[in-house]
Amino acid sequence: MMSLRMTPNPQLTEDGRLRHLLTLDGLPARILHQILDTAESFINADTGEVKKVPLLRGVAIFNIFFENSTRTRTTFEIAAKRLSADVVNLNIGTSSQSKGETLLDTVDNLAAMQANMFVVRHSAAGAAHLIARHVAPHIRVVNAGDGRAAHPTQGLLDMYTLRHFKGPIHNLRVAIVGDVLHSRVARSQIHALTTLGCPEVRVVAPRTLLPRDMQSMGVHVYERLEEGIRGVDAVLMLRLQNERMQGARLPSAGEYYKRWGLTPEKLKYARPDAIVLHPGPMNRGVEIDSEVADGKQAVILPQVTYGIAVRMAVMSLLAGGQT
Repeated sequence: MMSLRMTPNPQLTEDGRLRHLLTLDGLPARILHQILDTAESFINADTGEVKKVPLLRGVAIFNIFFENSTRTRTTFEIAAKRLSADVVNLNIGTSSQSKGETLLDTVDNLAAMQANMFVVRHSAAGAAHLIARHVAPHIRVVNAGDGRAAHPTQGLLDMYTLRHFKGPIHNLRVAIVGDVLHSRVARSQIHALTTLGCPEVRVVAPRTLLPRDMQSMGVHVYERLEEGIRGVDAVLMLRLQNERMQGARLPSAGEYYKRWGLTPEKLKYARPDAIVLHPGPMNRGVEIDSEVADGKQAVILPQVTYGIAVRMAVMSLLAGGQT
């Protein structure tokens, strides 16, 4: 814990290697490029399949998810197994947390079981940071999503997808569309895009779903979808986070779809070769039309595949930076 506080960035070791992955905010571009390049090395150039590489044999990785997840949890598990790590999935619903045990007591007990790495999803912003400050110096922590704050591996896999299909990110114009206010994905996307030199990052949302700090993050804000995606190279759609909303922030689902749902007609405002991303799960007929989601410009399923490689890259780099 002391060594964590001695470094300027708690995510980096004293010699600049990755110690934890908690947020993309503040990470240097060289680290992001290193993760993306490492992920690329795990994908077979001929088949597009993710390779199995026994880099983490004997490493114990504990997935502790305090929120429900399908894609993130499963791809982390697959990624760890492709690296030949020992994987433990903790069922929080039947764990001692349900009996009143504190988060850090749970972590301490798992650490005593010889855990080398924790992959953490939690509804409270900062939960992964708290664990990272608490654990022994040799244990690594990956934030798999915390409250509205950050989802760094999702941001990274989106960057990998953009780079794969559209080339260097510093040449792209990108629009992030939807429920930005409640989205940890959007914040990680913005940090990644700006760090990697994207010259124009746009945010498109109803006024009630726009955080107040967006312009201070260096993005262009739009409330009309057609205007916001005009001429962009990629449209990053977001899911409506109904479970995080307090009070009425939206018109009906039908009205939202009419004004902000991505339809084939609205997608024509983007570049003809623009791609469409979505972190899932999708609300078809609300934020995205099925014709777009299943269309030739959508790269939503490749995102999932690349998520395995990106999470392999993160875990292998973290394990390689152990002290």
